[in-house]
Amino acid sequence: MKIQVHGDNISVTSALQDYVDKKIGRLTRHFDGEADKDIHVTMAVEGTYHRVEMTVHVHGVIFRAEEKSQDMYASIDLVTDKLEHQVHRYKEKINRRFRDKGLRTRIRQTAVNGGVRDTSYDEFEPQLVRVKRFPIKPMGVEEATMQMDLLGHDFYVFTNADTEEVNVVYRRRNGDYGLIEPQS
Repeated sequence: MKIQVHGDNISVTSALQDYVDKKIGRLTRHFDGEADKDIHVTMAVEGTYHRVEMTVHVHGVIFRAEEKSQDMYASIDLVTDKLEHQVHRYKEKINRRFRDKGLRTRIRQTAVNGGVRDTSYDEFEPQLVRVKRFPIKPMGVEEATMQMDLLGHDFYVFTNADTEEVNVVYRRRNGDYGLIEPQS
């Protein structure tokens, strides 16, 4: 397990590091000792607010949370609580999927019912209801954000003309934009 803690506009003291380690210990007990955990923690001071962003990578699944408050320790508590809730929801979803009706049973029922969905199971599980296909044209990030705004969407998938890779530009809660790039 790798834990990386760093600060933006703040030095990470040993007390903060110990507190983060303690909270991450509480969080990692949900992963049953899996070895390939990668945890990134970023602490920042923005005016009077103390922001903590935590990203946990476990077996290809990414959990991410961000919180800010007047106190750094309170922000750490809030972000770990949020991540714990995400992990709990994820594990519940996986367990529910295979608990009462296994995947093979569900497939057999779908085939026997002629493709009719078993609504007793589906009321808890979101379904993929639409697939969109569209050409991805190379463009710059600025053009992609303009396209996103013109379409009125919260995100836009495009091929970055500079890197020739598929990127996603998205609107953040505060109205700014974010860019998702693939990592090699």
